[in-house]
Amino acid sequence: MCGIVGYIGNKPIKEILIDGLRELEYRGYDSAGIAVLQNHQFSLFKAIGKLINLEEKTKNFETTGFSVGIGHTRWATHGKPTELNAHPHVGENSCVVHNGIIENYQELKNMLIQQGVKFLSQTDTEVIVHLFEYHLRTAATPFDAFTQTLKKLKGSYAILLVSASADETIFFAKNGSPMILGRNGEGETLFGSSDAALIGKCHEVIYLEDGQYGVATAQTIALYDQFNHAVELRFIPLSENKLSAQKEGFRFFMEKEVYEQSRVISDTLMGRLGDERIYFEELDATLFEGINEIKLCACGTSYHAAMVASYLFERHSKIRTSVEIASEFRYREPFLTHDTLFVVISQSGETADTLESLKMAKKAGLKTLVICNVDNSSMVRLADASILTRAGIEKGVASTKAFATQVSVLWMLSLMLAGMRKTLETTEIKRQIHLLRTLPATVKVDEALHEQLRRLSKRYLNGHGFFFIGRDVFFPLALEGALKLKEISYLHAEGYPSGEMKHGPIALADPGLYTIALLPQHKLYDKTKSNVEELSARDSTICSISPLDFNKADDHIRTKLSEDYMVEFFEMMVVLQLFSMEIAIRLGNDIDMPRNLAKSVTVE
Repeated sequence: MCGIVGYIGNKPIKEILIDGLRELEYRGYDSAGIAVLQNHQFSLFKAIGKLINLEEKTKNFETTGFSVGIGHTRWATHGKPTELNAHPHVGENSCVVHNGIIENYQELKNMLIQQGVKFLSQTDTEVIVHLFEYHLRTAATPFDAFTQTLKKLKGSYAILLVSASADETIFFAKNGSPMILGRNGEGETLFGSSDAALIGKCHEVIYLEDGQYGVATAQTIALYDQFNHAVELRFIPLSENKLSAQKEGFRFFMEKEVYEQSRVISDTLMGRLGDERIYFEELDATLFEGINEIKLCACGTSYHAAMVASYLFERHSKIRTSVEIASEFRYREPFLTHDTLFVVISQSGETADTLESLKMAKKAGLKTLVICNVDNSSMVRLADASILTRAGIEKGVASTKAFATQVSVLWMLSLMLAGMRKTLETTEIKRQIHLLRTLPATVKVDEALHEQLRRLSKRYLNGHGFFFIGRDVFFPLALEGALKLKEISYLHAEGYPSGEMKHGPIALADPGLYTIALLPQHKLYDKTKSNVEELSARDSTICSISPLDFNKADDHIRTKLSEDYMVEFFEMMVVLQLFSMEIAIRLGNDIDMPRNLAKSVTVE
């Protein structure tokens, strides 16, 4: 989500850093900052909002001669979007920028506080710079202090650190979050979290591997692996195509965003999972006082996430829950009572029908909550409370990672409310928190599975339609799978509760009707299997998605054996996203910008 740039050289550094950050705007951000070290002195600038605000703050700042600098665009994950939480983060004589998650930051922060360190921000990143300066007191060299710091960090990170103790140097490290090292023929060294920040500035790069770290000066670059062995520098030519660079090697933004789901769900969960309870620091407990009903309102993919949540709120929290399509809710004179919490869900926070529904709820005096991906959007400003999903910018019109993070937030919210209402045993909440922790690994794309879906897609191009079927939370997942296919392939597809087949839709069954059957092991497997067998008996073409063998299927996509249906939900979600994408690719369609659709629907 966030963007990183770094520079060592003699050119005007402000322009280089800000231009690099501008090339990373596509990743999404809510604040930006740069730090420049020249002649043992730091110049630090931060601003909330767009880069134009940072440019305004730096308009009178110029450098001549040699300098080093780092820059960052931040999408808030831990701590609100404020200047104090914006990067770079500072110590006494050092600055750092960081992408990723320091999982043990609280433990490290507590230790540093005991040593007298004062923290300014709410972020996990600030731990890094203070830990470096803590080790700097006793280390033989600043680089030794940096390596000792890395040994203490647990989690994912791309780090650039500059220190007055080594004022012609940038220390760097990469583990689980992208980092690229570049150089040119003018004696300059550059860093970026994406190719896009480096194109036009250098001609050859090294894509750092996980566990690699090092130190760069104007004259030398030293690179080491996770075992502290020196690594030979092997630069490769840098592409000159900026759009391709933004896609980071993927064919389409949608594909990139499916693969990003592991990382963004980690961001969504960060700081919110305790051992026995869920923490949403942005919510006041009074929001739920006197609430006896939850009404969820959304459009499109967000509506499907709301449908999933309705099962979870009633199952976990034992609270009456209803789901509304915003475009219908606006005009049907709904009955609203003050004991209802009105929850709207939107990727952009600007969806016109959902925004108008929120205004109706506010006018009726209801408590309101928005689950959204964009801080300071219209819905976030209007609602009483908000939870950010932290998905980062989503360029593909067909939503993927936004849906995944919405469902993750709603699952956590159902558990938080269950704890408040004492409707689940603590042991069960702990069990489900454990399941939530497994989600980043669950949604990580298996390359062999993706290749199977790529091959399989050629068999699903010429029928007269698709049924996506499932039960319980897999019914809204079936709706979402059908919507993904419709949006990008332009093929007719419908999602159904599998038990409804015999109430009419089964009349369409024949070999040209493709049935995508969601068969989770841990939720109504036998019931769903029976419904699929009814379709198979009418000669429908069956593609089953399940961890268990199904001998009536024409094609079978095997998912992993899991311990819970919600884990199966997220794995099947990835399968449906990739399957729809591969079908659309074979049909030659524009995957990221399908016809007739827009990313944010701000008209009625």
